[in-house]
Amino acid sequence: MTDRLSLGNPTGRAVTVRLRGTGPWLALAAREVKIPPRTRASVPFTVTVPRDAAPGEHPGTLVATSGGRDGRRAAVPVHLRVTGPRLSALTVENVAVSGQGSAAVIRYTLVNRGNTVLSPRLALRADGVFGPVLRRPAHRLPARLRPGRRVDLTESWPDPPALDAVAVRLTVTAQGGAYGSATASYTPVAWGALVGAALVPVAGAGGLVAVRRRRRAPVKGGPATGGPGGRAAGERAPGTETAEGTGQLAGSASGARA
Repeated sequence: MTDRLSLGNPTGRAVTVRLRGTGPWLALAAREVKIPPRTRASVPFTVTVPRDAAPGEHPGTLVATSGGRDGRRAAVPVHLRVTGPRLSALTVENVAVSGQGSAAVIRYTLVNRGNTVLSPRLALRADGVFGPVLRRPAHRLPARLRPGRRVDLTESWPDPPALDAVAVRLTVTAQGGAYGSATASYTPVAWGALVGAALVPVAGAGGLVAVRRRRRAPVKGGPATGGPGGRAAGERAPGTETAEGTGQLAGSASGARA
């Protein structure tokens, strides 16, 4: 197929324009053209479709860039559709959550697996242990996916939970019934480290209490605290041990009287 690209120079001086085409089947008759003041120029171009071209849309672009100090750029889209069965399909890949607090970001990759150009919409949800923490309804994404194209995108998450185990799900839809979904887990603080940190002070406190109890436990028959004369806790008064010993011997002697 053959067509022409029309270029206009509204200025009062000659302008040199560089031309290029994006797309595998576009070919321009000239890569550069000089346009006189207030004049138009037409540059032929061809589109050659191979016999084994996949059915669906195959977009391209013709780009014109003028030189000089006030260089300008103009782009003309070329829409080409190859007849045959159309397939709309996409996938969501590499979902991950990075950062914490206001710096949390959800990263993912969209891939157009079909043969049609897609304008995807994204719905986002996240559920924690105690219930939903994020609900973002379907909204149109800025990316326009050509067949076979892969694009990396991000979604901000300004207020994620500081302590939870969250399952994040991304669902993407597009015209023609295209559908893709993927999940990722997000745990801002490791539960094992948190529980361990909470148990360490408790265990330490229990040890101190046990030691203090052993030290303060009074000896049977003696005072619990230091009394007159500066006796230490648990120390028997002079003569106490002898008296108790005598009483025990007398009570256990054969034929002893009460």
